[in-house]
Amino acid sequence: MRASLALRQQMRDAIDEEIAKRTKIHQSRMGRLKTSRASLRAAGAPAAPMPLVMLAHGDSWFDYPLSGNSLSLRSTDIIAQLEMTGNINPFILNISHYGDATTDEMSWPKQERMIESLQNPANWMDEGKPDAILFSGGGNDIVGDKFCIFVDYAAPGATGLNAGRFDEAIGMVEASYLDLFVFRDRYAPGVPVIGHCYDFPIPNGAHPDCVGPWLKPSLDYCGWNLVQGTAIARTALLDFKALLVELANDPANNFIMVDTQGLLSPADWANELHPYPNGFKTIAAKFVDALRAHFAGRI
Repeated sequence: MRASLALRQQMRDAIDEEIAKRTKIHQSRMGRLKTSRASLRAAGAPAAPMPLVMLAHGDSWFDYPLSGNSLSLRSTDIIAQLEMTGNINPFILNISHYGDATTDEMSWPKQERMIESLQNPANWMDEGKPDAILFSGGGNDIVGDKFCIFVDYAAPGATGLNAGRFDEAIGMVEASYLDLFVFRDRYAPGVPVIGHCYDFPIPNGAHPDCVGPWLKPSLDYCGWNLVQGTAIARTALLDFKALLVELANDPANNFIMVDTQGLLSPADWANELHPYPNGFKTIAAKFVDALRAHFAGRI
């Protein structure tokens, strides 16, 4: 028991250290940006459009330090690709951590981390808040060893995904998103939340050495083959997208959903849940489209 508690504490400390490192780098960049723009104003020179300054909070699609199934020297996720895409030059404080479910992301310790990030003026321009909150969440609420909970045993007449049980899980995801909107209204009023719906995974058992697989073991256990399992996973992701569309259609939520389904080919997937860097780049391009539409003239 003590060893387990010590290990969990070490993991939390490592995460806190990584977030602190990212925050320090972000604040250094922000300091240079503020100095540069102040110098231009003092000289009476025309300033270029203000780069977008955003907070990112999410799972491994925002924090994926692997290239395929091997260790990489840099992150390859959506946020990393956004920071390297064309000339959009965003400033993103990324407090995401791989493996988090939405219930983790909206737990009180993670909300405290978001509050600390939002209330530190060194992280933002003169307005004192980000232009947008980028959010990635929902996949880890379903996948992993618990995926079998939502899948029926293979039998004549069985459809695979158990709609009733899966709806209960989706309900927890919805609750987390709704809580995020309430949180945003309290601590960053008027700031849009921008999220995404993932793409259709291939439950073939491919995974990095350090974690996974997330889908195939449950599908095998319940008696479904790869073709059937792929259809089951597709149904689950379509249901998840339907939830996000409903949330985005309510203006009170101030939520923008980036449609990332149907973008990746089988060759783009590094493993069951994550694409190779070029796949993440394809998905990041959809975020750029959404940001350009919402922040006309800024990127």
